[in-house]
Amino acid sequence: MKSAIVKDKTVEIQNISNPELGSNDILVKMQACGICGSDVEKVFGEYGQPSMKLGHEPAGVIVTVGNDVKDFKKDDRVFTHHHVACYSEDCHECSHGNETMCSKYHQSNLNPCGLADEYIVPEWNVKHGGILKLPDSVSYEEAAMIEPLACCVRTWNKFKFQNNDSVVILGTGPTGVMHAMLAKHFGLGKIFCLDRNEFRLNFANKLEFIAINSNSIDIADKIKTETENRGADIAIVATGNPLALKNAFSYVRKGGIVVLFGVPSKGEIIDIDMSVVYSKEITLVTTYAASDNDTKSALELISSGNIDVKSLITHKYSLDESMKAFEHAKSGDSAMKIIIEN
Repeated sequence: MKSAIVKDKTVEIQNISNPELGSNDILVKMQACGICGSDVEKVFGEYGQPSMKLGHEPAGVIVTVGNDVKDFKKDDRVFTHHHVACYSEDCHECSHGNETMCSKYHQSNLNPCGLADEYIVPEWNVKHGGILKLPDSVSYEEAAMIEPLACCVRTWNKFKFQNNDSVVILGTGPTGVMHAMLAKHFGLGKIFCLDRNEFRLNFANKLEFIAINSNSIDIADKIKTETENRGADIAIVATGNPLALKNAFSYVRKGGIVVLFGVPSKGEIIDIDMSVVYSKEITLVTTYAASDNDTKSALELISSGNIDVKSLITHKYSLDESMKAFEHAKSGDSAMKIIIEN
């Protein structure tokens, strides 16, 4: 089978031997897989997490199932989650709602990875809710958006908000716009989208969000003008740029919330005046990845039409064109979401 491999800041497509299928495993033919910012960081940056496997947003069709698999069959259309927690009552992390910190979470990888023409979903994922059957109304492309939307859903479950609250999204890439879409869905009022990429700012503007170029020198003043001189209730940093996180503290009101969602590079350090954070009583929330419970919620949002993820897909590449796709994703040139098709 063909698989994408990270090698010396490039993406190579290599032919590898088909992994052996266990009796409780499932073999899936990938039909669509999104490129995530963390994937781009793995190739071109200094990724700070254990896995260097590419492609954790795959959807496809089941080719074959192991002899002991009961709930799935050949030709089922599915989304597959790359990591699945244990949810055991004895797991300290899971029992505290920290499923993505579970020790089993990173051990349950797709083999060889989601960015391959075929991949095995291991027994652990199969038995712990890591596969979702797709309704006929959801395309493979839309299903490839389940995981990133799930990461956003998890974020919004981590803090409290009220109707008509204001939010600043720093970084208006695909997940940034998904955060804005969720904010609108949840009934928030003023939704600000910050970015340097004019294509993405225009994209946000067409969706009737307040688009602001992050190169502007008076962003905090603009936000205060729109929020009765308070500042935003929430700031979601949907970029790995450390300056965005630093700036976010100046955009929120007293008692506001700053959410670190984007992936920082390994070893990234910023300087923050903690006296301001303390005196303004600002809450910093971090959020990492998504659980399979979040993916179920994301699938419902997509299948119900409440979140239009298909509108975010601007470019498609073949598996053999993966390096070209990753370069495009890195540049962000006239692009939102980039999908690899098989």
